[in-house]
Amino acid sequence: MTKASRVVRATRAKLFGPARAAAFSLSALIAMTGLGHAAELNIYNWGEYINPAVLKKFEEETQIKVNLSTYSSNEEMLAKIQGGATGYDVVFPSVHMQDIMSKLDLLEKTDINAYEGFKNIDPAFLRAKSDPKGEFCLPYAFGTVGIVYNRKILGKDVVGWKDLIATVKEKGLKFTLLDDMREVLAVGLILNGHKVNSTDPAELQQAADTIIAMKPDVAAFTYDTRPMVQSGDVAAGHFFVGAMVDVFANQKDLGYVIPEEGATMYQEDICVLKTAPNKDSAIKFLQFYTRPEVAALNVSQQTNGTANVPARQLTPDQIKNSKEINPTPETMQRLQIFEDLGSGVRQLDRVWTKVKTAQ
Repeated sequence: MTKASRVVRATRAKLFGPARAAAFSLSALIAMTGLGHAAELNIYNWGEYINPAVLKKFEEETQIKVNLSTYSSNEEMLAKIQGGATGYDVVFPSVHMQDIMSKLDLLEKTDINAYEGFKNIDPAFLRAKSDPKGEFCLPYAFGTVGIVYNRKILGKDVVGWKDLIATVKEKGLKFTLLDDMREVLAVGLILNGHKVNSTDPAELQQAADTIIAMKPDVAAFTYDTRPMVQSGDVAAGHFFVGAMVDVFANQKDLGYVIPEEGATMYQEDICVLKTAPNKDSAIKFLQFYTRPEVAALNVSQQTNGTANVPARQLTPDQIKNSKEINPTPETMQRLQIFEDLGSGVRQLDRVWTKVKTAQ
């Protein structure tokens, strides 16, 4: 006799006595004794990086209860998973982090590329070197990292980093940089004509020197950019294209630009963990997200780009027609995406420490 059977039999006898026990519903008893559980899905995503309406729609259609937890960086998410955190089903790593997690054997093969809805995905977004066919993860969202600015404070529109730096120096203003090693060093690398995945010590030192030279005009290294720019506490900030939600709300005063010198782009994918306790629910979520109307619902609130081609036509006009959210092919040529640097990341750690501690 199984443990579950023994518990059910004991509960029957205790509640109803021998005569009525046989007539009592087994399923009801399992529910009362905590042995039965409704289907669940535990999502671990970047903070505010999914439209709650998407999760609600999934719950209503599937009767699967969604639990959402959030993280603020790829590194935070990886550290938690490697540290033994259990219970998470779905994560949203950037492409280079997906490759790292693949090397660490943390991801489940889902065969999402065999699902009929996968035909909606632009093959150009199968960027993970560890998953060139999309057998593991589903492309989720992409965007650029540029400059969100307050034209009321600046007194003009800016076109790039050199323009912004010259303007704030001239007017005695301040801007912010992200508190992100790779993104900030990428700005220094780009401004010196180097690739953002460089591990060359001389190129990295040159990038660091460029950022250190900016520091007198930098109010903070922070992710709290949007409210600071909106309020005019700073003239501009290094930030993600998701700031377009603020620009749309106040187009008179706010703007976002992909720097003319070039910029980074990001892409996150939806992946299922090998340790996922609810793999069936997780795969249903990936399948659900291949639907154009679902991806469009997410984009309408997130103001990111989507790899789901038909979804782009279902988004609101201001998003569909935005060259910031949907860059032209020419602009895409100026964008670079991070790769897994392996042990080379130690070179970045060294110069990042110099940047952060420089007076």
